[in-house]
Amino acid sequence: MGTEGMDEASNMKVVLKHYISGSAQETDMLLTAGTMKLKAPKDSNAVVVKNLFLSCDPDMIFKMTGLKREHCDPYTLGSPLTGYGVGKVLDSAHPDFAVDDLVWGITGWEEYSLISDTKYLMKIQRTDVPLSYYTGILGMPGMTAYVGFYEHCTPKKGDYVFVSGACGAVGQLLGQFAKLHGCHVVGCAGNPDTVDLLKKKFGFDDAFNYRQEPDYDATLKKYCSEGIDVYFDIVGGKMLDAVLLNLRPHGRVVMCGMISQYHLEHPDGILNLPSMVTKEARIEGFLSVNYYHLYPKFLEIILPLIKESKVAYVEDVADGLETAPKVLVGIINGLNIGKKVVAVDHH
Repeated sequence: MGTEGMDEASNMKVVLKHYISGSAQETDMLLTAGTMKLKAPKDSNAVVVKNLFLSCDPDMIFKMTGLKREHCDPYTLGSPLTGYGVGKVLDSAHPDFAVDDLVWGITGWEEYSLISDTKYLMKIQRTDVPLSYYTGILGMPGMTAYVGFYEHCTPKKGDYVFVSGACGAVGQLLGQFAKLHGCHVVGCAGNPDTVDLLKKKFGFDDAFNYRQEPDYDATLKKYCSEGIDVYFDIVGGKMLDAVLLNLRPHGRVVMCGMISQYHLEHPDGILNLPSMVTKEARIEGFLSVNYYHLYPKFLEIILPLIKESKVAYVEDVADGLETAPKVLVGIINGLNIGKKVVAVDHH
């Protein structure tokens, strides 16, 4: 439905009913109708957007617990969830954004959003790729893979690289960066289809389904028999602990997420830290948002790789805002094949 000349529109949104303990359920969220003013308040520097695509990212589950941590405030009950998305500007009180601009950044899980904090809102210049890519390979996950690999992993040709959560938006790209760099790459994922994808589509040297492996240490000794130079950690917990036993001398553990821990009130402890000493290894985390100044450089590298099919990208698009709660819960259970995206309007 067109919104030209309209001051107000009905606005479906996904809100959080209550804070969760344990695993998230669809019933923790509610699809509700409201109305939305389509004008940005004067002198507010805000923009009003029509949301086109919403990204389902694991750290959203942490915000549903009500627990606080740095850089990650919990969701407000009864308010729309927020996350990365792609939108079209309907009205702007910000000098850098004009009506009809396409943008990506943090937005609401709703049809229309008033975005007041535009610090990390990016204008989309290139539209010769699918717009949904800006929730993934050309957005925050892509930047996370780029920054994680090139700024933190200090990779060398021939390194043995292991990636957990390897079939999500970050893992699939990081593994391919490692292959392009001449590394040997092993990944793990949560179902047989994604393990297949890692080997056949993304070019990983090997991959395994962690759900079928009762002993991660034994599994890593089998699939990473030479040991691990670089572990790119997306899941944390027991997998991280097992990796520490399998590091090569001067191994690097780079952490961008803790998917296995977000819903736990008492996160798993790490027992094998003495390995860090004996292997003279290092472990570090990072926040991709602190590297957004590198975004233009990243686009210069990634767009040609996409165009020349040197990098593959798989996304799993669900149609309609009403599917969003089911989709978000599904990514924690490893049900996504590739990057999970919600198309707000039915396609």
